[in-house]
Amino acid sequence: MSDVTTGRPWLDAGLPVAERVELLLAEMTVEEKVGLFFHTMITMGPDGELSDGDPAFGLPSTDEYVSVRHMSHFNLLGVAPSAGAIARWHNALQELAARTRLGIPVTISTDPRHSFSENPGAAMMAGPFSQWPEPLGLAATRDAELVRAFGDIARREYTAVGIRVALHPQVDLATEPRWARALQTFGEDADLTGELGAAYVRGFQGETLGAGSVATMVKHFPGGGPQKDGEDPHFPYGREQVYPGDAFELHLKPFAAVFEAGASQVMPYYGMPVGTAYEEVGFGFNKSVLTGLLRERFGFDGIVCTDWGLVSDAEIFGQPFPARAWGVEGLSRPERVKKILDAGVDQLGGESCTDVLLELVRSGEVAEERLDVSVRRLLREKFVLGLFENPYVDVEAADAIVGNAEFRAAGFAAQQASVAVLSNEGVLPFARGVKLYVEGIPAESAAAYGEVVATPAEADLAILRVQAPYEERGTMFENFFHAGSLDFAPETLAHIAEVSASVPTVVDVFLDRPAILAPVVDAAAAVTANWGASAAALLDVLSGEAPARGRLPFDVPRSMASVSASRPDVPFDTEDPLFRFGHGLEL
Repeated sequence: MSDVTTGRPWLDAGLPVAERVELLLAEMTVEEKVGLFFHTMITMGPDGELSDGDPAFGLPSTDEYVSVRHMSHFNLLGVAPSAGAIARWHNALQELAARTRLGIPVTISTDPRHSFSENPGAAMMAGPFSQWPEPLGLAATRDAELVRAFGDIARREYTAVGIRVALHPQVDLATEPRWARALQTFGEDADLTGELGAAYVRGFQGETLGAGSVATMVKHFPGGGPQKDGEDPHFPYGREQVYPGDAFELHLKPFAAVFEAGASQVMPYYGMPVGTAYEEVGFGFNKSVLTGLLRERFGFDGIVCTDWGLVSDAEIFGQPFPARAWGVEGLSRPERVKKILDAGVDQLGGESCTDVLLELVRSGEVAEERLDVSVRRLLREKFVLGLFENPYVDVEAADAIVGNAEFRAAGFAAQQASVAVLSNEGVLPFARGVKLYVEGIPAESAAAYGEVVATPAEADLAILRVQAPYEERGTMFENFFHAGSLDFAPETLAHIAEVSASVPTVVDVFLDRPAILAPVVDAAAAVTANWGASAAALLDVLSGEAPARGRLPFDVPRSMASVSASRPDVPFDTEDPLFRFGHGLEL
């Protein structure tokens, strides 16, 4: 045995993982075991130093998390200035963990950070990473090999900076057109979602989970999407999931595909099922779903981590938000934790209340043997990922790998491939050199394709980029979740009509939800959709420099009346849609 493993026999990489787990488990105190159950948010200092805490999210210092609460799973928040800064921070964090009694390495996770959206509850801007379409845009390419290649590039970028768990993919079905989380799904079709979700998992993890992998936490079991009135269960008014079309089983279909691909972790959704055979409590509390369905029917023995904030009330951007304890709001924090563990969960996402679980064990409410069941899973993954052998990353290599020219070119090609042309009255492709009036496109970008003019009257063609509509809500955090009516505001439609009356006009819509496009199609000479594409990627398609390949990943409804009349759990259920799933013109 080497000097390194003397007194720490679990560090012997020649032993089977199961044996190493048992050796380490036998040395752990209850406090150290409890720390593994919490997977919470963490921030880094501006230059890669460890954080002293973050008052905006009520976060304590990193040292308190690691040294006092014995925590070793963290979700990195925020856009970093450089890959090297993340790598330096990660190494400093691992050095802190190495100084603890047992030296258990830290596992870092992240929400998606390769696209164009910024939502602290769902995804982050790409920053130094290569930039790709959102998952809806990947779905618009209909290309499973492209999705696998994206996962492989993202894996190389994540591992370069020390990120080893992806809090994605999201294989929910976007069956309720108003739902705010559609952008991170692969759309409305169960078969396509399963195919692309499996490719995504294989890209991040490889064929088997190992030292070069990023583990995937697929979400949100047993399928978000069938939200009552399309409201999101991050918020109390969106807590109910309803199945008037009796399509609960359909939403499980993509999960079967990602489990077959080897997905190593699962996140249940916040929502509570209403009117089904299952207990009417949030899925993270739901034993009939997590033990009955996930563990027993699907045979899943990986890590189950709740969505963030099921136990503790929180303040986000200065506004109070209750714990997402839907259906069990009357339970105390200890009672919520116990119910979550009884349901079959291994980790509490977004929580750091180690004292609550510790007291449950000391009082006999939770047996230490129950802790061991989950601790084995959590340690096993750290060993399989090679974190005990090689917890550190190469800071200089991180800057060379992340966002390199090859990766950026692949992301740009995917952006081009995802743009969908929905209507065209002969104005596309446009000829380079024409006079262009643009809105939502930097003038310097448009200047590479034509002469940019100041008014529609001077132009040969206008190109307007607009955001799909959503309703403003009362708090900053809510407004990151685009919800409510899919109708464009009257002033937006009037402006599009005014420009279109002056010059042939192309309207490109960031279609994060399937907006009511009929009035836009009526006014504009052409309408396109994107799910994360730079100005250059879009203009390449519009000018014919790149082929128009994108296809709709969902139906586009004809009216809000048809949306309101549709069943939230049933795909393709709006009457007489304007455009069908798979629609997309070639140029």
